[in-house]
Amino acid sequence: MTDGAPGMEQTRVDLIALQRNAILALLIALSVAAWALLIWQGAGHDAHSSMASPSMGLGAPLFIAVWLAMTIAMMFPTVAPMALTFHKAQAARRKRGQAFVGTWAFLAGYLLVWMASGLLAYFCAIAAEAIAARLDLSAPAQGRVGGLILIAAGLYQLTPLKELCLTKCRTPIGFIMTSWREGTFGALQMGVLHGAWCLGCCWLLCAIMFPLGMMNVAALASVTAIVFAEKTLPWGPAVAQAMGIIIFVYGLLIMIQPQALPIFHG
Repeated sequence: MTDGAPGMEQTRVDLIALQRNAILALLIALSVAAWALLIWQGAGHDAHSSMASPSMGLGAPLFIAVWLAMTIAMMFPTVAPMALTFHKAQAARRKRGQAFVGTWAFLAGYLLVWMASGLLAYFCAIAAEAIAARLDLSAPAQGRVGGLILIAAGLYQLTPLKELCLTKCRTPIGFIMTSWREGTFGALQMGVLHGAWCLGCCWLLCAIMFPLGMMNVAALASVTAIVFAEKTLPWGPAVAQAMGIIIFVYGLLIMIQPQALPIFHG
Protein backbone atom coordinates (compact mmCIF):
# COMPACT_ATOMS: atom_id res chain seq x y z
CA MET A 1 0.00 0.00 0.00
CA THR A 2 2.68 2.41 1.06
CA ASP A 3 4.74 1.43 -1.98
CA GLY A 4 1.87 2.53 -4.23
CA ALA A 5 1.62 6.02 -2.73
CA PRO A 6 4.79 7.40 -4.34
CA GLY A 7 3.69 5.90 -7.65
CA MET A 8 0.28 7.57 -7.41
CA GLU A 9 1.93 10.87 -6.52
CA GLN A 10 4.26 10.58 -9.53
CA THR A 11 1.28 9.80 -11.76
CA ARG A 12 -0.46 12.91 -10.49
CA VAL A 13 2.65 15.03 -11.13
CA ASP A 14 2.95 13.58 -14.63
CA LEU A 15 -0.71 14.33 -15.32
CA ILE A 16 -0.34 17.95 -14.19
CA ALA A 17 2.76 18.33 -16.40
CA LEU A 18 0.85 16.82 -19.33
CA GLN A 19 -2.04 19.23 -18.81
CA ARG A 20 0.33 22.21 -18.60
CA ASN A 21 2.04 21.12 -21.81
CA ALA A 22 -1.34 20.67 -23.50
CA ILE A 23 -2.43 24.19 -22.47
CA LEU A 24 0.84 25.68 -23.74
CA ALA A 25 0.61 23.72 -27.00
CA LEU A 26 -2.98 24.87 -27.50
CA LEU A 27 -2.11 28.52 -26.92
CA ILE A 28 0.80 28.29 -29.38
CA ALA A 29 -1.32 26.44 -31.95
CA LEU A 30 -4.10 29.05 -31.73
CA SER A 31 -1.55 31.84 -32.08
CA VAL A 32 0.04 30.20 -35.13
CA ALA A 33 -3.39 29.65 -36.71
CA ALA A 34 -4.31 33.29 -36.08
CA TRP A 35 -1.04 34.45 -37.65
CA ALA A 36 -1.71 32.28 -40.69
CA LEU A 37 -5.17 33.84 -41.04
CA LEU A 38 -3.80 37.39 -40.72
CA ILE A 39 -1.00 36.77 -43.23
CA TRP A 40 -3.50 35.30 -45.68
CA GLN A 41 -5.87 38.23 -45.16
CA GLY A 42 -3.04 40.75 -45.47
CA ALA A 43 -1.91 39.19 -48.74
CA GLY A 44 -5.35 39.67 -50.31
CA HIS A 45 -5.75 41.45 -53.61
CA ASP A 46 -7.23 44.54 -51.89
CA ALA A 47 -4.79 44.51 -49.00
CA HIS A 48 -3.48 48.08 -49.44
CA SER A 49 -6.91 49.71 -49.41
CA SER A 50 -7.86 47.60 -46.38
CA MET A 51 -4.69 48.75 -44.61
CA ALA A 52 -5.46 52.39 -45.37
CA SER A 53 -8.99 52.21 -43.96
CA PRO A 54 -9.21 52.16 -40.13
CA SER A 55 -12.29 49.92 -40.26
CA MET A 56 -10.76 47.86 -43.12
CA GLY A 57 -14.10 48.33 -44.88
CA LEU A 58 -15.64 45.68 -42.62
CA GLY A 59 -18.88 45.48 -40.68
CA ALA A 60 -18.75 45.26 -36.89
CA PRO A 61 -18.97 41.42 -36.56
CA LEU A 62 -16.18 40.75 -39.08
CA PHE A 63 -14.02 43.58 -37.71
CA ILE A 64 -14.29 42.13 -34.19
CA ALA A 65 -13.49 38.66 -35.54
CA VAL A 66 -10.31 40.04 -37.15
CA TRP A 67 -9.55 41.98 -33.95
CA LEU A 68 -9.83 38.77 -31.92
CA ALA A 69 -7.56 36.99 -34.40
CA MET A 70 -5.03 39.79 -33.87
CA THR A 71 -5.44 39.43 -30.10
CA ILE A 72 -4.85 35.68 -30.22
CA ALA A 73 -1.87 36.06 -32.55
CA MET A 74 -0.21 38.85 -30.57
CA MET A 75 -1.25 38.22 -26.97
CA PHE A 76 -1.59 34.46 -26.45
CA PRO A 77 2.21 33.88 -26.39
CA THR A 78 2.50 36.50 -23.63
CA VAL A 79 -0.56 35.35 -21.66
CA ALA A 80 0.79 31.78 -21.50
CA PRO A 81 2.78 32.27 -18.24
CA MET A 82 -0.33 33.65 -16.51
CA ALA A 83 -2.56 30.87 -17.86
CA LEU A 84 -0.07 28.19 -16.76
CA THR A 85 0.25 29.75 -13.30
CA PHE A 86 -3.55 29.77 -13.00
CA HIS A 87 -3.67 26.10 -13.97
CA LYS A 88 -0.93 25.26 -11.46
CA ALA A 89 -2.92 26.95 -8.68
CA GLN A 90 -6.07 25.08 -9.67
CA ALA A 91 -4.18 21.76 -9.80
CA ALA A 92 -2.90 22.37 -6.27
CA ARG A 93 -6.46 23.01 -5.11
CA ARG A 94 -7.67 19.78 -6.73
CA LYS A 95 -4.88 17.91 -4.96
CA ARG A 96 -6.23 19.24 -1.64
CA GLY A 97 -9.73 18.08 -2.56
CA GLN A 98 -11.01 21.55 -3.41
CA ALA A 99 -13.05 22.54 -6.44
CA PHE A 100 -11.12 22.66 -9.72
CA VAL A 101 -11.84 25.19 -12.47
CA GLY A 102 -10.47 24.78 -15.99
CA THR A 103 -8.17 27.39 -17.49
CA TRP A 104 -10.72 27.95 -20.26
CA ALA A 105 -12.78 30.12 -17.88
CA PHE A 106 -9.82 32.38 -17.21
CA LEU A 107 -9.02 32.71 -20.93
CA ALA A 108 -12.68 33.37 -21.75
CA GLY A 109 -12.69 36.34 -19.38
CA TYR A 110 -9.44 37.57 -20.92
CA LEU A 111 -10.90 37.43 -24.43
CA LEU A 112 -14.09 39.18 -23.33
CA VAL A 113 -12.06 42.27 -22.48
CA TRP A 114 -10.35 42.28 -25.85
CA MET A 115 -13.65 41.67 -27.63
CA ALA A 116 -15.11 44.73 -25.90
CA SER A 117 -12.01 46.73 -26.86
CA GLY A 118 -12.48 45.58 -30.47
CA LEU A 119 -16.05 46.89 -30.47
CA LEU A 120 -14.84 50.24 -29.12
CA ALA A 121 -12.02 50.29 -31.70
CA TYR A 122 -14.54 49.68 -34.48
CA PHE A 123 -16.75 52.59 -33.45
CA CYS A 124 -13.66 54.82 -33.17
CA ALA A 125 -12.56 53.72 -36.65
CA ILE A 126 -15.99 54.45 -38.14
CA ALA A 127 -16.09 57.83 -36.40
CA ALA A 128 -12.58 58.68 -37.63
CA GLU A 129 -13.52 57.81 -41.21
CA ALA A 130 -16.69 59.91 -41.01
CA ILE A 131 -14.84 62.91 -39.56
CA ALA A 132 -12.06 62.65 -42.17
CA ALA A 133 -14.65 62.54 -44.97
CA ARG A 134 -16.67 65.44 -43.53
CA LEU A 135 -13.58 67.62 -43.08
CA ASP A 136 -12.21 66.45 -46.42
CA LEU A 137 -8.77 65.96 -44.90
CA SER A 138 -5.90 65.72 -47.34
CA ALA A 139 -3.61 62.69 -47.31
CA PRO A 140 -0.81 64.63 -45.53
CA ALA A 141 -3.28 65.85 -42.88
CA GLN A 142 -4.51 62.30 -42.28
CA GLY A 143 -0.89 61.16 -42.06
CA ARG A 144 -0.18 63.78 -39.39
CA VAL A 145 -3.15 62.55 -37.37
CA GLY A 146 -1.44 59.17 -37.48
CA GLY A 147 1.74 60.87 -36.32
CA LEU A 148 -0.12 62.24 -33.30
CA ILE A 149 -1.29 58.72 -32.43
CA LEU A 150 2.30 57.49 -32.62
CA ILE A 151 3.51 60.36 -30.44
CA ALA A 152 0.81 59.60 -27.85
CA ALA A 153 1.72 55.89 -27.88
CA GLY A 154 5.41 56.69 -27.43
CA LEU A 155 4.74 59.02 -24.51
CA TYR A 156 2.39 56.50 -22.86
CA GLN A 157 5.22 53.96 -22.82
CA LEU A 158 7.05 56.27 -20.40
CA THR A 159 4.17 56.89 -17.96
CA PRO A 160 3.69 55.44 -14.44
CA LEU A 161 0.37 53.90 -15.56
CA LYS A 162 2.14 51.91 -18.26
CA GLU A 163 4.72 50.79 -15.70
CA LEU A 164 1.98 49.70 -13.25
CA CYS A 165 0.08 47.72 -15.89
CA LEU A 166 3.29 46.13 -17.14
CA THR A 167 4.25 45.10 -13.60
CA LYS A 168 0.88 43.37 -13.17
CA CYS A 169 1.37 41.51 -16.45
CA ARG A 170 4.95 40.46 -15.61
CA THR A 171 4.17 38.87 -12.21
CA PRO A 172 1.79 35.90 -12.67
CA ILE A 173 2.22 34.57 -9.11
CA GLY A 174 1.63 38.01 -7.61
CA PHE A 175 -1.50 38.47 -9.70
CA ILE A 176 -2.88 35.05 -8.76
CA MET A 177 -2.23 35.63 -5.04
CA THR A 178 -3.80 39.11 -4.92
CA SER A 179 -6.68 38.60 -7.36
CA TRP A 180 -7.96 35.11 -6.54
CA ARG A 181 -11.68 34.44 -6.99
CA GLU A 182 -13.50 31.20 -6.23
CA GLY A 183 -15.43 29.12 -8.76
CA THR A 184 -15.96 29.31 -12.50
CA PHE A 185 -17.42 32.82 -12.35
CA GLY A 186 -14.48 33.83 -10.17
CA ALA A 187 -12.05 32.48 -12.79
CA LEU A 188 -13.94 34.46 -15.43
CA GLN A 189 -13.57 37.58 -13.27
CA MET A 190 -9.85 36.92 -12.89
CA GLY A 191 -9.53 36.65 -16.66
CA VAL A 192 -11.39 39.93 -17.10
CA LEU A 193 -9.15 41.63 -14.54
CA HIS A 194 -5.96 40.34 -16.13
CA GLY A 195 -7.32 41.31 -19.54
CA ALA A 196 -7.92 44.83 -18.24
CA TRP A 197 -4.33 45.10 -17.00
CA CYS A 198 -3.10 43.72 -20.33
CA LEU A 199 -5.25 46.18 -22.25
CA GLY A 200 -3.97 49.00 -20.06
CA CYS A 201 -0.45 47.91 -20.91
CA CYS A 202 -0.93 47.52 -24.67
CA TRP A 203 -3.88 49.63 -25.84
CA LEU A 204 -1.82 52.38 -27.45
CA LEU A 205 0.58 49.86 -28.97
CA CYS A 206 -2.53 48.39 -30.59
CA ALA A 207 -3.78 51.86 -31.55
CA ILE A 208 -0.67 52.53 -33.65
CA MET A 209 -1.90 49.80 -35.98
CA PHE A 210 -4.45 52.28 -37.31
CA PRO A 211 -1.87 54.68 -38.81
CA LEU A 212 0.51 51.82 -39.66
CA GLY A 213 -2.19 49.71 -41.34
CA MET A 214 -4.51 47.26 -39.62
CA MET A 215 -3.47 44.41 -41.92
CA ASN A 216 0.18 45.44 -42.12
CA VAL A 217 1.75 42.10 -41.15
CA ALA A 218 5.22 43.59 -40.66
CA ALA A 219 3.81 46.18 -38.23
CA LEU A 220 1.79 43.48 -36.46
CA ALA A 221 4.92 41.37 -36.05
CA SER A 222 6.89 44.35 -34.73
CA VAL A 223 4.24 45.24 -32.14
CA THR A 224 4.02 41.57 -31.13
CA ALA A 225 7.79 41.45 -30.60
CA ILE A 226 7.62 44.60 -28.46
CA VAL A 227 4.77 43.23 -26.33
CA PHE A 228 6.47 39.87 -25.91
CA ALA A 229 9.81 41.44 -24.96
CA GLU A 230 8.43 43.90 -22.43
CA LYS A 231 6.21 41.29 -20.75
CA THR A 232 8.52 38.28 -20.63
CA LEU A 233 12.18 39.29 -20.85
CA PRO A 234 14.15 40.26 -17.71
CA TRP A 235 14.86 43.71 -19.15
CA GLY A 236 11.25 44.16 -20.31
CA PRO A 237 10.64 47.55 -18.61
CA ALA A 238 13.74 48.97 -20.28
CA VAL A 239 12.48 47.65 -23.62
CA ALA A 240 9.14 49.40 -23.03
CA GLN A 241 10.84 52.73 -22.38
CA ALA A 242 13.29 52.39 -25.27
CA MET A 243 10.48 51.55 -27.69
CA GLY A 244 8.49 54.48 -26.32
CA ILE A 245 11.29 56.83 -27.36
CA ILE A 246 11.60 55.20 -30.78
CA ILE A 247 7.83 55.37 -31.42
CA PHE A 248 7.76 58.99 -30.23
CA VAL A 249 10.59 59.98 -32.57
CA TYR A 250 8.90 58.15 -35.46
CA GLY A 251 5.71 60.07 -34.72
CA LEU A 252 7.62 63.35 -34.89
CA LEU A 253 9.06 62.25 -38.23
CA ILE A 254 5.56 61.55 -39.54
CA MET A 255 4.45 65.04 -38.47
CA ILE A 256 7.24 66.47 -40.63
CA GLN A 257 7.09 63.91 -43.43
CA PRO A 258 3.69 62.11 -43.48
CA GLN A 259 4.76 60.23 -46.61
CA ALA A 260 6.86 58.05 -44.28
CA LEU A 261 3.70 56.22 -43.14
CA PRO A 262 3.45 52.80 -44.84
CA ILE A 263 -0.21 53.38 -45.77
CA PHE A 264 0.28 56.92 -47.11
CA HIS A 265 -1.19 57.51 -50.55
CA GLY A 266 -1.28 61.05 -51.91
